[in-house]
Amino acid sequence: MIKNGAASLMVRLLHLPRAASAPTYPRRRHHLALLPSLRLRVPAPAAAAAMSSAAAAQEVADQKRALRSEVRRALRALTPEQRASEDQAIQNAILNSSWFKESKRLCAYISCAQLREVDTSKVLSEVLSPNSEHGHAKDLYVPRVEDKNRNMRMLKITTMDDLVKNSMNILEPSPLDASGNAREEVLSTSSPVDLFLLPGQAFDRTGRRLGRGGGYYDTFLMRYQELAKEKGWDQPLLVALSYSVQILEEGIIPVNSTDVPIDALVSSSGIIPISPAALARI
Repeated sequence: MIKNGAASLMVRLLHLPRAASAPTYPRRRHHLALLPSLRLRVPAPAAAAAMSSAAAAQEVADQKRALRSEVRRALRALTPEQRASEDQAIQNAILNSSWFKESKRLCAYISCAQLREVDTSKVLSEVLSPNSEHGHAKDLYVPRVEDKNRNMRMLKITTMDDLVKNSMNILEPSPLDASGNAREEVLSTSSPVDLFLLPGQAFDRTGRRLGRGGGYYDTFLMRYQELAKEKGWDQPLLVALSYSVQILEEGIIPVNSTDVPIDALVSSSGIIPISPAALARI
């Protein structure tokens, strides 16, 4: 059934425009004989370039919107039994991996069944368990969306009771702990994060990731990567969790300059290292 759903998705995706880099247009020289009573307004080079850039950005946005719709349709076709089977396989692969066991600090998303995200509850429970069998104790930071302007923070939690439902019924960390103190924020810590476990709408085996369109994760990841660079820290491993129908052929997912590529992908079939950093650690 999973293979049939994936095959059906790929057939539909073949009818979508192929993702490509921003097009370049050849310049043409126009020799205009202007009558005294006629004046033509020709866009200045900078204005023309801006118009071309805007058109290219809109084309990418339209491609992403169409692709999200197709992937959502494929995810809805998965039965609860199929999702549960893949959830278990993906989380077991993570928990048994050396790169997870060796990590000391990680950021991870709180899965939402309504959004059909790969379940992370087992991984988070193991991280927060004082008697975890999957490596040493770890510091865990989870996302809290602050506004509609792509501002997101990663706050430290020590128990699942630290989470509250937001206005969209999605679990997030409360800004204050049980003692009324502000929670530790990952961008303000003195030590680096080893690992990010990331959600997404679609992925491919070259590291492209398609989010849900809000830009929260890409914005946050760029901020953290810049911080790590300034501090002289190793960059964290960016690992995405994916159902089988979310892994697409190369070249289908459109990207722009603000899309952050992933280092590795975990599906029910196993772990797919992509970047040189992942190949060295996984």
